[in-house]
Formats: sequence, C-alpha cells, structure tokens
Amino acid sequence: MKVVNDIIELNIQGATNVAIEGVKAYYEYISRQSANQNIEDFKSMIKNAQNLIINTRPTEPALQNGIKKINYELSKSDLDDIEEIKSLSVLSGKKYIDLIHKTKQQIIETGAELIQDGDTIMTHCHSSVSSAIIVKAFKDGKNINAICTETRPRYQGRKTAEELVSAGVPTVQVVDSAMRWVIRKKSIDKIIIGLDAITSEGTIFNKIGSRLLALAAKESDIPLYVAGSLLKYDTGTLLGGRTEIEMRDIDEITSDWKTIPKGLKFLNPSFETVSRDLIGALITEKGIFPPEIVSAVVKDTYKWM
Repeated sequence: MKVVNDIIELNIQGATNVAIEGVKAYYEYISRQSANQNIEDFKSMIKNAQNLIINTRPTEPALQNGIKKINYELSKSDLDDIEEIKSLSVLSGKKYIDLIHKTKQQIIETGAELIQDGDTIMTHCHSSVSSAIIVKAFKDGKNINAICTETRPRYQGRKTAEELVSAGVPTVQVVDSAMRWVIRKKSIDKIIIGLDAITSEGTIFNKIGSRLLALAAKESDIPLYVAGSLLKYDTGTLLGGRTEIEMRDIDEITSDWKTIPKGLKFLNPSFETVSRDLIGALITEKGIFPPEIVSAVVKDTYKWM
C-alpha cells in the first residue's frame, strides 16, 4: 500500500492525518478484495492488512481505534458474506473519519476561546489541531503572536510556521534548544501542543522535545495545554500496557553529515511522554479538563473503545 510508505516516510504527518489516511486505506483495501474466495482466506487477508497499517505508527491510537471501530462493527454484525463485510467496512470507516473531523472542529472552537487578546502562544512540532486553534483565535480578531520550534530532525515545525504565517499570524521560529530561553525572555502566555496518544493515567505522548518544553513551562509557571481528540486514548494502558516509543531511522539525523566518525552511534527517538503533573489541562471535544479524569470522560463518551 502506498499509504503505508507515506506514513512511514512522514509524507503523511500528524496523528489526525495518519488516522484518517490509515483508516481509509484499510477499508478501501477490504473493499477491493474479490468476493469469489474462501471466507477464512478473506478474513486472514484483512488481518494482515490491519497489522501492516497499525505497525506503520505504533504510537498512534487514533489509527488503532479507527481500525478497532471497524472490526467492532463487523464482529457485532457477525457477517459471513464477503460483500456485506466489504460494505459494512466502508460504512464504518467513513463514519469514523467523519467523527474525527467533527471532534477536530469542536477542539478548535474550544481552544480558540481559551486564547485571549494580546496572548503570545508557543507550540512545538506540527499539530494540525494546535495550528488551527491559533489561526482560529487570530481570525476571530484577537491580536496574538506565535512562537514555534523547528522540531529536529525532520523539521515538522517548519510546516507549522508556514501554516501560521500564511494565515497572517505574526510568527517567530526558534531552534529546539532555545525553548527554555524563549519562555524566560519572551513573555509567553500559553503553550499549546498536540498529542499522539494519551494513557489511562493522563500521560500524553508527543514529539520528542515536548517534555523539555513542559518542564521549562513549569519552571516559569506558564500553563501548558494539550489539544487532541479522545479518539487518541490508548486503551491498552488500562491493563498496565505501555505505549511504545518509536525509534526512527538514523538517516534522519545523518543525512547532512559529510563524514560520519567511525564508531559513532546514534539514537533517534520520535516521541516522549509528558506526565499529567506537567499539563495544565487537556483541550478535547468534551471541553477543557484536567488529564487525571480522562479515563472517566472516555468511558462516558466512547463506550465502544
């Protein structure tokens, strides 16, 4: 599947976009299969496709939950007719993608209301939700400024800067290692970042550097808000599981080196955790609330999870 490679190579970026394209690829793959085959072979093929897509980004529960939602609908119907399975897969997948779009808009509206006239907002990496919150607040007539990091090694923060500047938001970009300096020197009012996953305890997973930003924010008593859908809730953590930290290819770090010293080793972790004690509040489709109560909110909102 082309989508699988695009997700791995970060041609598709952001947890929300990964979930949408991954779920779409899953149900489209199912819909293309021939109905003239053994039902068990068909189901085995579906299982293989599911594993292939999920493993492209193991830290993306929104993608995993989308595939889980399709499988839940299939199991609830207990179908053995291939054409019916194909039809229900497409219907369930499209409904989940519609839900993603709906929750995203709700989060944008809620987050934009949180921003006050005159605020300077800092963000990290590229989150389509966080960027949209800042842009919405600006378009609502609030006189605001934005500061964003480059986000090494793939520079996703440059995409954030492009989106903000194209919307007219006065924006400054800084290198990642300038996070603490900026917070202490530039009168930051709020920090808003996205999330790739959230655990049952309210710990979030986001791009490497997020915890450094959170620690610097706490030191200077600047509120850190995390914006994201409850569809990114990692249900595996309810039973003590741990969300996997993705280690990416070292080529992302070494591609601009002319000569790599012999024996030099590299580490390229893509994500890290931000514990709930460093988070002021979550901005979600169910409003703004402390991360400690996320499990109860998810249970009440998405019982199928």
